Amino acid sequence: MSIITVRNLDPAAKRRIERRAAAHGRSMEAEIRDILESVPEPEPTTGFAAAMARVDLIMRDIDVEVEFPAREVEYQREVELT
Repeated sequence: MSIITVRNLDPAAKRRIERRAAAHGRSMEAEIRDILESVPEPEPTTGFAAAMARVDLIMRDIDVEVEFPAREVEYQREVELT
């Protein structure tokens, strides 16, 4: 179990959390726990997946569609195992 203390929280933010907790029928602690658990995982910033995500965003920005040629059947060949 962890204990977290939040100092200097804006009173308006506290009231919003209190109202949200009341609307969901739970304590402020449970509401804050739900808020923290719903934080999404960060997007990858390196590697192939991140590069492809950036390419996808660029392609959407410039409105380009890419068509890949169909794979030809002639590349397949029979292999004989002995």
